[in-house]
Amino acid sequence: MAENVNKSVLIIYTGGTIGMKNTEMGYTPAPGFFAEAIREIEDMARPEFPSWELYETSPLLDSSNMSVREWNKIAEVIYENYERYAGFVVLHGTDTMAYTASALSFILGGLDKPVVLTGSQIPLSEIRSDGRENLITSVLIAAEGVVREVCLYFSGRLLRGNRAEKMSSDGLHAFDSPNYPPLAEVGIDIRYNRAALLKRSTEGLTYNPFSEVPIGVLKVFPGIQFGLFEEIMTERLSGIVLETFGAGNIPGGATELLPIIRKAFAAGSVITVCSQCPSGTVTLGAYETSASLKGAGAVSGKDMTTEAAVAKLYHLFSLGLDKSEIKSLMEKDLRGELSE
Repeated sequence: MAENVNKSVLIIYTGGTIGMKNTEMGYTPAPGFFAEAIREIEDMARPEFPSWELYETSPLLDSSNMSVREWNKIAEVIYENYERYAGFVVLHGTDTMAYTASALSFILGGLDKPVVLTGSQIPLSEIRSDGRENLITSVLIAAEGVVREVCLYFSGRLLRGNRAEKMSSDGLHAFDSPNYPPLAEVGIDIRYNRAALLKRSTEGLTYNPFSEVPIGVLKVFPGIQFGLFEEIMTERLSGIVLETFGAGNIPGGATELLPIIRKAFAAGSVITVCSQCPSGTVTLGAYETSASLKGAGAVSGKDMTTEAAVAKLYHLFSLGLDKSEIKSLMEKDLRGELSE
């Protein structure tokens, strides 16, 4: 489509609300429907707008159906087309967009071009859709090449992909990055926060797809009976994200949990402690109720989101590393996902 390939952007449509069609069964992704809708955006045909091409994945999915297979496929499309485009825009449903953004940040190493995930809360075909601005601005950011990492753009803010979380199911400001400042804020101009951007990589792009590693997330709640989860924690799961209270606290009487953690680690599992609080960090040992977790062999997720912790566990286990190395690397910053 574009003569100037260096400024061309590849738009990868995976499904999601932005391109859905209203049917008798509700909104659903329909092959070819988004391609028609995007052609009706006159601004995207203007000569000063970056040239772009559209790649539609098959099958198109509601983002609640995304899995490791789809993460690998999206990353593969970017990897195989990397030299042809200045940047990439991934159109995705909002429900699991933060998971996919985190996953892509680990599957694709050494990025030196923008990969911008976006979508909408209202389909592009509807009158009040927020998808038009999200899409246009994402393409501009992808073509400009200031950011060189996986990021997420929504409602005027560009966030680091593996720091983003979905905060609202029906608000247009659906995403936030509680533990990291926005990479850019968009008003009349796109104002980049250059101090927050990842340093430019000179390593060259790598593609390390995820394996189907058994990963689980367990949310602690008052009165939880940890013994009910012992079998899956010690025999079936390689990686476990434990969502605790505050800075990493568990119920004081949770004597069942510590032997389970020790047994799980001995069996090859790595248990990473994240906080249920959107903002703040896990500091194992800061309180008596968290010191026992550290002593049992759990690792601190620090200020990682659960989405990033899950993706990171997939990444490290897929590399074939031993559990001790994985345990060490979970507490180290690899892609800007945590603060050291």
